[in-house]
Amino acid sequence: MTFRMIGQNRFWRAVFGRRMVICFFNGFSAGMPLFFLYQLLPAWLRSEHVDLKTIGLFSLVGIPYTWKFVWAPFMDRYVPPFLGRRRGWMLITQLILLLTMSLFGLFDPRHQVPFIAALACFVAFASASQDIVLDAYRRELLPDEELGLGNAMYVNGYRAAVFIPGGLGLVMAGFLPWRAVFFGVACFMAIGIMKTVFIAEVAVDVNPPKSIREAVWLPFCEFFDRKGGVGQGLLLLAFLFLYKIGDSMATSLSTPFYLDLGFSMTVIGTMVKMITFWAMIVGSILGGIVIFTSGINRSLWYAGGVQMVSILGFALLSTLGPSLPLLGGVIAFEYLGVGFGTSALVAFMSRATSHNFTATQFALFSSLIALPRTFVNALTGFMIEGVGRDDGVYFTVLGGWQGMGYTNFFLFCTLCAIPGIILLKWVAPWKCHGAVIGP
Repeated sequence: MTFRMIGQNRFWRAVFGRRMVICFFNGFSAGMPLFFLYQLLPAWLRSEHVDLKTIGLFSLVGIPYTWKFVWAPFMDRYVPPFLGRRRGWMLITQLILLLTMSLFGLFDPRHQVPFIAALACFVAFASASQDIVLDAYRRELLPDEELGLGNAMYVNGYRAAVFIPGGLGLVMAGFLPWRAVFFGVACFMAIGIMKTVFIAEVAVDVNPPKSIREAVWLPFCEFFDRKGGVGQGLLLLAFLFLYKIGDSMATSLSTPFYLDLGFSMTVIGTMVKMITFWAMIVGSILGGIVIFTSGINRSLWYAGGVQMVSILGFALLSTLGPSLPLLGGVIAFEYLGVGFGTSALVAFMSRATSHNFTATQFALFSSLIALPRTFVNALTGFMIEGVGRDDGVYFTVLGGWQGMGYTNFFLFCTLCAIPGIILLKWVAPWKCHGAVIGP
């Protein structure tokens, strides 16, 4: 049997193995609340005639995703009295999410936006906490040679979750009251709960922190004491912040963008979300294969170029107007790049974490990725629409200016994608197949 055949056999055994199934369903559990907040909630608010600037500000409810490294040490240090250190925290956060996601239908978005925002923040906190433990479990579950495939499967499950709040939820909203929609979507968290009960805790040979001081301090010391020191560590953190910033901004108000172009809620909930789902699945699988064959570093270069070019498709759609074939093509190419890029980036982060401090270090890395989605994306509504005298408190606080409009906004997002690609020269060089900074 040739070396190539042995490699192919290992690849297919890994793809259909138990670890890959677990990664897929963990990804589904992680994606459900995030797409609930960033797909279903904006559609609900827009359908109730909430203005685009307010909807854009709802990106700030994702602040917990940017600060989860603060309480990640506690989840590394303390073990719940049931199911173990990882599975116990999984079950707690998933039960909280099922309950809180079902409560949105009790509020009126025309008069109770502050209450809705507060509840959304709490959902984001529970979701970020779930992410901490799911990321740690995945890193402990996967051997190094399966990081690319395992993270691709995780991303597949993560992106598959978009079909529930961003697809099925919107279709349900066409003929059911929103209260029933939120309850129905929330019930899908039960899939994650059942998965948590049936999987096993991973036995790993690590030295977990013995005190809160160790849990907080040692992960950061270990990271900045690696080869390259503080300078290389800061370059890596800057790369994580910048790599997907343009793509994140471009898709932050995608559902309101489709509505403003004239597409119906039904089209968005069926055609758009279906294409998005399958494009991201194909992109994630492609990412896993490319990572397996070409390595993580080169995959990041490939994905960065695809993502930057794909953003231009939204500018084209904005210019030419509501064409269903063009909409399908633009979305398919964009989310093919999203799936590919996310697989490569998550594998890169997994490689950069230490087994002794998995939860805290991965939480720090993913928090930096979430920063643009939370703070920069909150400004996208203002960038597109501008601020006029009839905007009330926004005009009083910020003054007035003319918005970019959708087309110029997407061109700006394309330019924002360039710095992250440039940083690859130092954090993931093309000719280097291993980690520049690693545990």
